[in-house]
Amino acid sequence: MHTKLTLRMDAELIRTAKTEAGRRGKSVSQIVGEFFDTLALGRRAQPDLPPITTSLVGLLKARGIAEDDYHKHLRDKYL
Repeated sequence: MHTKLTLRMDAELIRTAKTEAGRRGKSVSQIVGEFFDTLALGRRAQPDLPPITTSLVGLLKARGIAEDDYHKHLRDKYL
């Protein structure tokens, strides 16, 4: 079901939105809808983690350890 939504924006921003929508072969409504879908998807994609796990996420990125190194470690450990 589609419902009408009125947005108030600066005239220049509206011109830019219409130009970009035309360039992409879409309506401004489609682009705005896709934008909000993307925002919601990003929020849903992040699981709720315990605080200790959250504090550890990304800890080793700056250490130069690649995902392939981890896979090698698992192969060496279990094979």
